[in-house]
Amino acid sequence: MTDLIHRNSSGVFVIAATPFTEDGALDLASTDRMVDFYLETGVTGMTILGIMGEAPKLSGEESRSFVKRVLARIDGRVPVIVGVSGAGIDPMRALTAEVMAAGAAGVMLAPMQGMGPEDRIEGYFGQVCKALGPDVPVCLQDYPQTTGVRMSVESILKIARDNPQVVMLKHEDWPGLTKLSRVRAETGTGEQPRLSILTGNSALFLPQEMQRGADGAMTGFAYPEMMVQVVDLSLKGDHDRAEDIFDAYLPLVRYEQQLGLGLAIRKETLRRRGVIATAKVRAPGPVMTKADHDELSRLVARLEKRLGELG
Repeated sequence: MTDLIHRNSSGVFVIAATPFTEDGALDLASTDRMVDFYLETGVTGMTILGIMGEAPKLSGEESRSFVKRVLARIDGRVPVIVGVSGAGIDPMRALTAEVMAAGAAGVMLAPMQGMGPEDRIEGYFGQVCKALGPDVPVCLQDYPQTTGVRMSVESILKIARDNPQVVMLKHEDWPGLTKLSRVRAETGTGEQPRLSILTGNSALFLPQEMQRGADGAMTGFAYPEMMVQVVDLSLKGDHDRAEDIFDAYLPLVRYEQQLGLGLAIRKETLRRRGVIATAKVRAPGPVMTKADHDELSRLVARLEKRLGELG
């Protein structure tokens, strides 16, 4: 059995895609290949049923089937975090109990969309954590670009103080470097518990986030080996080499960052790499044009040339 996530968790917890067949059904054979691929790239852990994992487009039965397949394939080799955010506390409690019993290492929670003011956000997380139980480690997701909920540093700190099971922050506010610096500086001191900080935003700011004190990344990219190298080098203090590697991949990181189209690009790249059988994104979802495909081909060719030059 794998370890649970904790206050010092570090490395790359890749946000996994959810593979589908061309007719839109769950593709469990591709799921197995995807898990193997992520492990081969050296990731520290995986996060499933995230926003970029198309969790809102899965039925409850599909979500459970996918979680069980991933956990069975990983077989305790790395920790797996499962996104359980939802509109009701009872369904979140039920899903959490099921995934933890199946071998998950913790769950990820985001505030309900549009929630505010901050005292209500703090109270909400208190209610949810109490419902899930004190033995379930929680990763608090701060992603205002999607949730529409802005949490101040003070609120994040209070949620962590009031709910000891909150051991990790998924930081993806934007701009957020100063916020990250503050959370790192103001946790692990006195009565304020340390938080593991893993960052999102498709790794667009990963070198700077690592230099600001992040413990690693929790995001998706079609080349997770880049994130693994950047995080490893950064944790060792070799920031120049980390940035050299990151810079080689930056055009593709940026290309994947396109709002609305990014997931289709990521899935198509994974398909080209032999990881998943199709690049299907469930409706409503984007479809790449011929021009998009041609641009991706050129960017990949340039990446391969640059990596050869870097050695």
